[in-house]
Amino acid sequence: QVHLVESGGGVVRPGDSVTLSCAVSGLTFKDWAFAWIRQVPDKDKEFVGTITWRPIQTYYTGADEGRFTISRDDDRNTVFLEITNLQPEDTALYHCAAGRAVVAGKLHAIEWGQGTQVTVSS
Repeated sequence: QVHLVESGGGVVRPGDSVTLSCAVSGLTFKDWAFAWIRQVPDKDKEFVGTITWRPIQTYYTGADEGRFTISRDDDRNTVFLEITNLQPEDTALYHCAAGRAVVAGKLHAIEWGQGTQVTVSS
């Protein structure tokens, strides 16, 4: 049974930084790639970025991709997403996903977490 559990979200102020965590169990962590995807109600999911496993590499999308940093801790089976200089438009439900195929930097996701909510408000 695969479980991906996100945490770290909450209400934050514009300009702040936040680090989201994705705790993974039920798979061989080092053999999987992971991605972060965010979603606003009634809108399509938006790909944020991917981190591969061998070798470890990151891929991002969007004009503001420099504000996003994905990392992984293979000793703790945890994936992270750091967002800096948060803006109101970053408000979304952030999902962690796992997969074994990365095409053009984008993960073919097989497993999904329920997400953690980030709300940027002054």
